[in-house]
Amino acid sequence: MSRYQAPFEIHVHGDVWLRPDAPVQQVHEALAPLWKYSGAEAFAQGCASSYEEEPGLVYDSGLHKLQICWTVSGDDDFRQAIEDTCMGLNDVALKGAAIEVSFYDTEFDDDEDGARGPDGASRDDFLMCFVGPTPQAIMEVQRDMLVQDVVHIMERHFDASELGTVVSAVDALFQQRYSALETSMQMGRPPRGTGGGSGHGTGGRKPRHLH
Repeated sequence: MSRYQAPFEIHVHGDVWLRPDAPVQQVHEALAPLWKYSGAEAFAQGCASSYEEEPGLVYDSGLHKLQICWTVSGDDDFRQAIEDTCMGLNDVALKGAAIEVSFYDTEFDDDEDGARGPDGASRDDFLMCFVGPTPQAIMEVQRDMLVQDVVHIMERHFDASELGTVVSAVDALFQQRYSALETSMQMGRPPRGTGGGSGHGTGGRKPRHLH
């Protein structure tokens, strides 16, 4: 599709540690759904962000680290591109990692009244996507992020020393999911709620991350 009138400015952000034996070409192929989405014909062209101050899609083969701070214009079909990218990165990831995807409503920005529709709300959206060499590695990242979020919210009302039981409860839930994962893998079918998919969330505009 033409990106000229694209309704969203989409920002992708995250760091992924990759296997030392992962070929550079395989990393570029894993990222192909992103750089091809921008309309590029090769990684060298599509790795650049729409904003010069952002690093873009950068793979440091010495550190075996993929840095993503990249913006592109697009539509809701970008969700499939990021899902395909996560699947490709699973094959080269050393450990679990989270990737943030922010959708900024460009039509909302252009509206002089700052409104789109009767409720005056923008269509901004936000996704958390996860990659990792195994479903277990992905769950570890999800668990750590959930603990951080829960503790951050509850520290507004309770001392950190009082939240041990809350963290234990989160750990127990993930242990149940891990056990279900092991059982399902033995039976040859994956359980719901695991894998390299994404989580959905809203809550206003998130600031763009710069490195």
